[in-house]
Amino acid sequence: PRRCYCTSSVHPWLFLGLDNPGDKYKGTRHNVSKTFGIQMNLHVCSVVVLSFDGSPPSIGMNMPTGCGFPTIQTFERAPSAADFESGVELTNFPAVFRGCASDWEACSKWNPFSNGLDYLEERAGSVEVDAMLSRTAPIFNGDIRSHERVSMPFSDFVRLCKQHMISKENTVGVDAKSSCLNPPLPHDPTTPGQIYLAQFPILNDGKEEKVQLKILRQDIQTPSLLEGKSLSSINFWMNSAQARSSTHYDPHHNLLCVVSGCKKVVLWPPSASPSLYPMPIYGEASNHSSVGLDNPNLSDYPRAEHSLKQSQEVTLKAGDAVFIPEGWFHQVDSNELTIAVNFWWQSNIMSNMPEHMDSYYLRRITRRLIDKEMSLLVSRPSSTDLKQPYDHLDQCKIGQSGKGGDDNSRNKSIEKGIGTSREKTPLHDLDPSASHALHDLISLVHDHVNAVGTSRELQHTSPSSSDIASERDNSKILVNALSSLEDDRIAHMLWNLEASRLRDVLLAMARYFPRTLEALIIHMLSPVAAEVLTQKFDEIDQQSGEEDRSQFYREFYGAFDDESAAMDIILTRKESFAFQAFKNVLDKYLGVHITSPTSNL
Repeated sequence: PRRCYCTSSVHPWLFLGLDNPGDKYKGTRHNVSKTFGIQMNLHVCSVVVLSFDGSPPSIGMNMPTGCGFPTIQTFERAPSAADFESGVELTNFPAVFRGCASDWEACSKWNPFSNGLDYLEERAGSVEVDAMLSRTAPIFNGDIRSHERVSMPFSDFVRLCKQHMISKENTVGVDAKSSCLNPPLPHDPTTPGQIYLAQFPILNDGKEEKVQLKILRQDIQTPSLLEGKSLSSINFWMNSAQARSSTHYDPHHNLLCVVSGCKKVVLWPPSASPSLYPMPIYGEASNHSSVGLDNPNLSDYPRAEHSLKQSQEVTLKAGDAVFIPEGWFHQVDSNELTIAVNFWWQSNIMSNMPEHMDSYYLRRITRRLIDKEMSLLVSRPSSTDLKQPYDHLDQCKIGQSGKGGDDNSRNKSIEKGIGTSREKTPLHDLDPSASHALHDLISLVHDHVNAVGTSRELQHTSPSSSDIASERDNSKILVNALSSLEDDRIAHMLWNLEASRLRDVLLAMARYFPRTLEALIIHMLSPVAAEVLTQKFDEIDQQSGEEDRSQFYREFYGAFDDESAAMDIILTRKESFAFQAFKNVLDKYLGVHITSPTSNL
């Protein structure tokens, strides 16, 4: 299909601004905030659709306005903070504010066509950013398996933007500022359009050490209509080539301000959820739609036929802003070299929940119940620690193996870049409790290998693509085989280890016993153990600095021949555990009994 916005051809894209991924998944993590609600106050107004040089972004769709809700308000002048709260925010309905940010210094200083890229490079070029390399460009999907992370200086990102501008000028033969033609860039992993920078904070409440771009704060002002709000974060978003964020909702109120370029924002009320087929609630991307709206497969997603009828769209140019209420699905198409800043703050929703919000709150309440159920399933056992079955594995074997490691694995590990740090923590220097746990885990893996008669697994344990497919196909077996923390030996051991001790154990296994670590994760990690492991990852994140955290995950995943497959297995089993909690919630609260994960109906 024809895909364009301000152009007539497809472009890959570079995007700054979807939640900061965690190193342990190398993808996006989604946080949940508490909310309560208010009564809907309907306003019947008109939308002003502006026409300007460089038409609004559009990737293959001309969205009709056919929803049964009032047309989104457009304010030519920003209201006062009191009027915004009473007349807009409390309705939980979107609104557009023309010129809301037009007086920001950023609108002139950051403009890519007025030396803005040079300014940004000079001000923040040394900042290290985590980029997302998309496999689905120009569309960024919420599923973290659709992209990977790449670290680069912000100056490199800026140079990619400059490279894109030069490429346009050379290819099209016209000034990039006035061009409406965007020829496709080469399909190459290093092409700017395929890289996304995860949202970078200018302000982050309670996480000052993570605000890498705070130096840009002086160029923007908090809009007067947000006066008195307790902001959760202010974030910098940017893309070099054409970009689309997949349809999703956020757990915060959002004011999105365009600094340079243009954006088209398509919005759906939470009540449109059934036609948008949200990703499974037990998944890691549960706030994203699973349907591509350009040309949806109606045989698989029949309700998607009605999705566009429930949508409204607005076009924003530099200086404009849109209020996106919590729970509203939105898809954002960005013109090339577009820069934006958004403000997030917690909403006040729930006391009188409007009917059009029901489906969203159903998902949020279900998620909360799932989290509670998962906490019950992963509660510390009241019984004493299980007996440690490692008498047959002599401690000196660990020391000896520490010199040579698993067969031929030392050389492989060195090739992966982790061998140089082996001497930093010799096995005999491990804390006694960490050494004890390492001993026990190795014993369990060896017992498992001996029991099933597959000694080759210690030498060739890396999963293939068929293994991953089998893992998903057999999710019913995984779910039904779930045990409680008290019954699962490995989960119990992981739970009882302090995060710092577990970090030492996993690093020791990665450095000295990488094949044993592979066998543990690929063949023996149960769903409940996967949940415990990722909870411990969270604790390690909280206790570690950025450099130590990155080094830990680099060494941990570096022990696997196929890092992505290892991550996929951990995620798949973690989601299997969450699905068991989901089944329990349905059984406890709705009396619904299901036996295996299914696709959306």
